[in-house]
Amino acid sequence: MDRYIVISQHTSEECKMAVKQFRKYNSGFLTHFEWGCMDNDHTAYVIIEAESHENARMAVPPVFREKTRVVKLTYFDPMKTEDPFHK
Repeated sequence: MDRYIVISQHTSEECKMAVKQFRKYNSGFLTHFEWGCMDNDHTAYVIIEAESHENARMAVPPVFREKTRVVKLTYFDPMKTEDPFHK
């Protein structure tokens, strides 16, 4: 499986509702997300393993999926001499 960062934004007005939705949708995942809300960054972040972008997006309650950004992460080993962009 690949690793993805899931970035789920909401407004300050939606903040309490966002936490409630995450708790209601999947209480186990709520504790895996890290929240920027206390620093005025109303975003929930998590790094998870999933089979695809679409599967990673499923970690977020349906009401926030449309605004959610999912990015596949790649680790570059500094000990390898090959350029990952020019194979």
